[in-house]
Order: sequence, then C-alpha cells, then structure tokens
Amino acid sequence: MTTFFGAIADDLTGATDLAGLLARSGVPVSLRMGVPPQAPKNTAALEIIALKCRTAPVEDAVAQTRAALEWLRRAGAQRFFWKYCSTFDSTKKGNIGPVAEALMRDLGTEQTTYCPAFPENGRSIFMGNLFVGEQPLAESPMKDHPLTPMRDSNLMRLLATQVTGRVGLANRLTVAKGAEALHARLSSLAAEGVAHVILDAVADEDLHVIAQACANMVLTTGGSAVAMPLPGLWRDQGLITATPPAAAARFEDGPAIVLSGSCSSMTNRQVADFLQAGHPAYRLDPVELNRNGAGAAQAWLARQDPGVTPLIYATAEADQVRIAQDELGRDRAGEVVEQALAACAVAARDAGTRRFVIAGGETSGAVAKGLGIDRLNIGQEIAPGVPWCFAESAGMHIAITLKSGNFGAPTFFKDALRVLGND
Repeated sequence: MTTFFGAIADDLTGATDLAGLLARSGVPVSLRMGVPPQAPKNTAALEIIALKCRTAPVEDAVAQTRAALEWLRRAGAQRFFWKYCSTFDSTKKGNIGPVAEALMRDLGTEQTTYCPAFPENGRSIFMGNLFVGEQPLAESPMKDHPLTPMRDSNLMRLLATQVTGRVGLANRLTVAKGAEALHARLSSLAAEGVAHVILDAVADEDLHVIAQACANMVLTTGGSAVAMPLPGLWRDQGLITATPPAAAARFEDGPAIVLSGSCSSMTNRQVADFLQAGHPAYRLDPVELNRNGAGAAQAWLARQDPGVTPLIYATAEADQVRIAQDELGRDRAGEVVEQALAACAVAARDAGTRRFVIAGGETSGAVAKGLGIDRLNIGQEIAPGVPWCFAESAGMHIAITLKSGNFGAPTFFKDALRVLGND
C-alpha cells in the first residue's frame, strides 16, 4: 500500500497515542520504532515513526527527525505531521520549534501550525494559552515535571524562544467561524510573514474545523487529537482507502506485568490504585539502582506467582524525584530507572509474560528497545490515546500498551488488563 501520511513523534507513548486515534478511522496504521534501516516496504497508508528526541540535544533531535522525514518521503508520503506532547513539553531551546523549522526547510514550506489541544483528555488552548483541565499549564502538575518543567502557559511566548521565524495566533473566535475563516486567517498571517501559527481549540468540533482548514498543508504539528480527523477527510477525497489492517491483533497466552517509570500526577494515582487493589509491588530507588543495579528487582520478580500481575515502579512524588536528581544528576537518575525497567521487562518475557503495561514516555522507549520491538500493530484503545499494541519480541508475540504519564483514569492499570481479559 502506498503511504500518504507520515508522522514523526518525539517519543514512543506519543506515537502510540497518535496511532490509536488515527486507527479509529479504519485506515491501516503502522508504527515504527526509530528510523527503519531498510528501504520502505509493505508500508501502510498512515506511517508513524517514533523517536526518542523530546529531551535530546537540539542538534540530535533535528538530525533524527530529518532522517525520519527522508524515510517517509521515500515511502511516498505527501502530508507530514510533527507530533509532540499535548502539554507542549519542551525547554526554552526546544525541541518543538527547532525541529519544526528544520522540517519546514526540507519540505520547502513557509508556514506551519501548532495545536497540542486534546479536549477529550482535558487539554485545551484559548487565546494562545494552554490549559490542563481547568488549570493553566504553568499552574498544573506539569510545572514540576522532572525533565521539562512548564512554567509558562502561553504557547506563543514558549514557541518564540525556540524559533527564528515570526509567531502568530489564530484564536478561538476565528476557529469558531469555521474552516474558511481559519484558512483565510492563515493566508493573512502568511502574507505578513508569520511562519508559526498557534491554533486555539477548546472542543472536538474545533479540531474538525482545523483539520478541514489544514488538510492540504504539507506540514502540520501538534498533539495527536488535531490529526485524528484527517484520515476521514482524505478518505472522503479519495486520497486514501480504509482497508483491513495487514496484521491482526495477535499475542500468546501468558501472564501480565505493569512497569511504571513516570512520575506524573496521574501515574502516581494509578500506582496507588493498583497497590490498593493488593497487587504485589516492588519500588525502585534510583540511588540504590545506581549502586547495585537491577538484580534485586529481578530476583523479586522471579519469586512472584504468575497468576497475579506484579507492579515494578519508580513512580514518586516531585520532592522524592528531586532528592534522587540532586544526588545522581537528572539524566543519570532517569537512566538507571529506564535500564532497570527494561531489564525487568526482558526477564519477565523470558519467564513467560506476554502482556506488558508500561507507564511513561522514557520508560516505554527503553522497554521497547530492550524487548527488541521495531514495529507495532495498533489495536483496541484502553483510554483515549492509549491503545493496546501487538508486536514480536524474540520470536514471541506479545501485547503491550505504552502510556504517556498523564493519560488514563486512576484505574488505568486494571482497565488495561481487563480489556485483554486478564485482570
């Protein structure tokens, strides 16, 4: 099948979030872990490449995304999407803006749009300001994120520090007037030399207006929700077709495990809920891991009853995270946890586990790499933007869900197991 749409995501959970929403259209979706080393072959109409570049040095992030773009162009893609978190996770230097400008240069386009809104998950943009639920971004738990603390809610100010081109806004008053009005606003801003346009969106109908206005733009950017309506529009235009996925959901019988590295507010609640339900659990201490490795956690895991789903987690409140970061440094504190959880995932697989529930973007990338996964087939959603996926690992067929830290209900871990009939 010829690829029409190519997306590049800055982390793995963001990629699965996007894949799950696009799959609602019935159009085949394929998710690749990193830029495939081989030339495009057996591609889907909608191809997504998941990178690990959200917090990478700017130069590395730009190089990775440009390589992904080149692969997608060779696959035949004609529309492109740069996917980042719905809370605009970034630093003053990037990587959202620098990557967007690099992609614009390679594609020869002079304007793109930015819309991380995801109303179904409580993310909205009004007058250029991002809200998490009813809280401005800078007053939400994201203000204490260990890697990308968000201390400003205004997306125009945040983006202006990251790009060289002019930044503008198409506000909710324009979006509410419909696709023609929004298209006219974008054209007017382009005539003024505005290259980067923040788009307001507070409800699902706004996303459909944006999709209609931007469906023919070569490059758009944002969270997953703004891309969700696009396949339906392209299908109606005859540009793509909805056909059964090339590979059905397939996984072998076996136990489940929950591995959580995210320290988001919601993941803390999800861990607490799972603990309250009586599941056996092992808490990872980054300082201890740095001294002695993951051997103790793996030994604990080997002693568990395969009929009861265990939890291994490093999830903690912000003050506890800061203590570990102060002693080890931010990067090292995260690295030892990711390595430990990946090692535990491999040990669990080798012992017969076939269902994996993973929480946290960095954790998901590390676990997927440890399991040797290079492609995912997208299955049923557990929560908005969080699907079960199916992959091959060391010759075994497994089910895996990769959850962004703030997504899902407090009962998400139990919900995930219930969807696959293992609770």
